[in-house]
Amino acid sequence: MLRITKLTDYGIVLLVQFASDETRSSKNARTMAEATSLPLPVVSKILKSLAQGGLLTSQRGAKGGYTLTRRPKEVNVAEIIDALEGPIALMECSAGPGHCDQETSCPVRDPWQRINQAILETLKHVTLRELVAPPQKEFLYLESAETEVEHVEHN
Repeated sequence: MLRITKLTDYGIVLLVQFASDETRSSKNARTMAEATSLPLPVVSKILKSLAQGGLLTSQRGAKGGYTLTRRPKEVNVAEIIDALEGPIALMECSAGPGHCDQETSCPVRDPWQRINQAILETLKHVTLRELVAPPQKEFLYLESAETEVEHVEHN
């Protein structure tokens, strides 16, 4: 099963909170912990990682805190995962050359790298803005030959 860690999940929750605030005002860790009901030490750790990853800027002082470095539509999910977990790699060989002892003789290395690239490209096309307000999708209902109703998603 492909899963992201709880810290990354929480990081996305925090970034959605930042992106939802149209004032784009600076927020400190305590405010974010209260707004998301997450533990303050966890929030502090995640905010520091997001700042190190270039997704947030931090300012010290009485009016200090964190702000998004870019508009929500300019931040994608792949960047968020990379900032909190490192490069996205389903298998050792997906991380690049030299990560797996079997890479020179592995018959499934190339397919796994293609799968990893497809997932990475998909994550790059989902923005923080879409996590705040997912695009509305139109749904069509088609009747099949057996007169059962089939649900088909239409963009």
